[in-house]
Amino acid sequence: MKIRFYHARILTMEEKRPIFWGEVWVQGNQITRILEEDNGNAGTSAFHERGIGSEPELPVPWDEEIDCQGNLLMPGFKDAHTHSGMTFLRSMADDLPLQEWLEKQVFPLEAKLTGEDIYHLAKLAVLEYLTSGITSIFDMYLDTEATARACMDTGMRCVLVSGLNNFTSSLEQVERDYQRWNQESGLVSYQLGFHAEYTCSRELLCGVAKLAGRFHAPVYMHLSETAHEVEECRERYGMTPTAFLDSLGIFAYGGGGYHCVHMTDEDIEIFRRRGLFAITNPASNLKLASGIAPIAEYDRLGVPVAIGTDGPASNNCLDMFREMFLVTALSKLRENDASSMDALKVLRMATAGGAHAMRLEDCDVLAEGKKADLIMIDLQQPNMQPLNHIPKNLVYSGSKSNVCMTMVDGRILYRNGVFRVGEEPEAIYRKCQEIVARLTD
Repeated sequence: MKIRFYHARILTMEEKRPIFWGEVWVQGNQITRILEEDNGNAGTSAFHERGIGSEPELPVPWDEEIDCQGNLLMPGFKDAHTHSGMTFLRSMADDLPLQEWLEKQVFPLEAKLTGEDIYHLAKLAVLEYLTSGITSIFDMYLDTEATARACMDTGMRCVLVSGLNNFTSSLEQVERDYQRWNQESGLVSYQLGFHAEYTCSRELLCGVAKLAGRFHAPVYMHLSETAHEVEECRERYGMTPTAFLDSLGIFAYGGGGYHCVHMTDEDIEIFRRRGLFAITNPASNLKLASGIAPIAEYDRLGVPVAIGTDGPASNNCLDMFREMFLVTALSKLRENDASSMDALKVLRMATAGGAHAMRLEDCDVLAEGKKADLIMIDLQQPNMQPLNHIPKNLVYSGSKSNVCMTMVDGRILYRNGVFRVGEEPEAIYRKCQEIVARLTD
């Protein structure tokens, strides 16, 4: 497919590049040209490519030409931590402390799930990601095969990460998955990981460290989500989870932690030294009363940050606009400083920061040769007017209702309320409701 987007405002998310008027050309799954206009009057202005004035020759024929009507094109959001298959628990396991939530609600119902269940439940999540402008997900759940199949069938880009623990999966399965999904080009890739320190034996964690060493690969896990988790690890090993995992060699080749709420100065220094990503999930941490992550401290010390929604059982919605607002607002509250976390930094965490955390280096910004993972934001709505500062509008007043198009890998999967995922959404809804009825019978 050759698609031309014209008469657009463009936010590439490249460092220090402001919004400009222009065009984006897509061929196959790549961005082939980005053209900058001298002004917003499409058809009358000169174009500039990387600062060189030229009138580009338009490929003929285009498969589709889309007049953006002054709306914003930008990179899609990267949901850097989620559990797509948990859609069945939305608003079913609420208003409980984390451990009780897990042990009395989540784990018993998850034990009844089949791979086919997870496949359909993950497709429901994909629909929600698309409405939120999310073009890539970093997904940890029970059946990687089912989640991968759901993403491939709907067109969603997915980085799988193992939820290995004492009760599910195995080191052998993790190794097979790593080799399989990273040899196949396309929408699905794979990173090493495990559920959390508190669900894994020392022996199992040493096995993960050996895999990381063998593949020179980063490792990801839930980390320091609650004060209780940190205290229990101290009692077991005399160290915080971060220090303990580092002592085993888990972080020798990078990676990151999900949540990272209760971190000591030593923990943060390990993250800085190892180049680890702190992947924050503010809505989930609030709902489960886990705490507020020290995002301003991470930023000040150079610890890279990405943003995730967490799963639809603990959030309950997969909405990056809400997450962005909470990242900046909670930081201001925690630091008692309204200037502690600039909205532009948060927008970068939600786009390029997530791409780097997920090792999707060709999906971070809009640029020639990058993957065509982009979204269009409708600026012609009251919450985006006036256009005093569009990037800050996105963080402080933007919502899912502003997403009018989501493109992944060069395919428009969602546009103006219509999904193009190979299946009618009503059929997905019905199937998921049937699954819930069986699990709770």
